Order: sequence, then C-alpha cells, then structure tokens
Amino acid sequence: MRCTLPARIVALLLMLAAALLPARADEAAAWAALRRDAVVALLRHAEAPGGAGDPPGWRLDDCSTQRNLSESGRADARAIGRRLRAERIPVARVLSSPWCRCVETAGLIDIGAVQREPAFSNAFVLSGQRDALAEGARRVIAAWQGPGVLLVVTHGANIQALTGHAPASGEMVIVRGGSGGGLSPIGTLTLR
Repeated sequence: MRCTLPARIVALLLMLAAALLPARADEAAAWAALRRDAVVALLRHAEAPGGAGDPPGWRLDDCSTQRNLSESGRADARAIGRRLRAERIPVARVLSSPWCRCVETAGLIDIGAVQREPAFSNAFVLSGQRDALAEGARRVIAAWQGPGVLLVVTHGANIQALTGHAPASGEMVIVRGGSGGGLSPIGTLTLR
C-alpha cells in the first residue's frame, strides 16, 4: 500500500500535535500553580555565554572573573520580569545564588528585593559540595509556606540535582516542597 503525500503530511501534523499537548498541559499547570499556590519557581539564570562553570581563577567577590550575562541574557531577564508582572504572579520573595549572573538576572527581573542564598550556589563549580547544596536547597524549599511564590534564581546543575530536569537558560521549573525535603515538580515555563 502506498502512502500519498497529503496522508504523510496529515500523519506528521498529528504526531506534532500529540507531542505538543503534554507540553501545553505542563505549561498550563505551571501557570495555574503560580497564580494560586505557595509554590517555588526555580529559574536558571539568563544567558551567560562561555560554556559551563566559570573561567579558571574565578572569584565569587569579583564579577569580572565569572561568566556574566550577555546583552541577550539581560534582555531576557527583563522580559521574564515583564511577563511575571503581566500575569500578576504574586512573587513574595526572591532568592539568588551568590554568583553574579544569578544576582543580575534576579535584579533585572525587578519583581522584589533580591536576597543571596548560599544554598543555591553553583553546584557545577562546587561539584564536591553538590549533595550538601541540594540538601540545603531542599530545606529552603520545604520551609516555604507562602503566601505567594518563592522565586529562586540559580544554576542549571542545581535545578537538575533537585528535579532531574536540565533547564535551558531562562527556563523556570515550578515545584512544591514536601515534608522530608521531597519536591513535587508541577511544570516548566520558558518566559523569555
């Protein structure tokens, strides 16, 4: 039996639609949770070119020694803030990794005062402390009771250690903290 070109196109479109439905449901669940629940939004910092980690000789107290946001990353961070405000997301607290690219992302989002939280320090660079960092982050998340959303700007390696999901720059993973430090992922959003 020979398949005609239109039938192939229809089949391709059906497969594409089937692939998009779970993503749309995931996105809808994430927005709904941000609007009504005491959830935590884990945001990977905006685009900071230069690969993973930081250059040799980096220092936490000197941004010029670290990977920093590109102009595109700065624009994305501002766009994330505009979108959160437009959606009326009740962000009650903003925490950030002490790394400059995270602090700058959080500041450019401009949705509240930014507090540096060492538990969200770069788990890629501090790989020997990865388990301790994840445990500290789980404690912070589990303690969040709201009201509103706790926004945490951190690194991809940290989010992956907590959720199993490796986010893109500027991607947000919405979770709910559970007793005993467990996390319940709700969904992901790309806001830029």
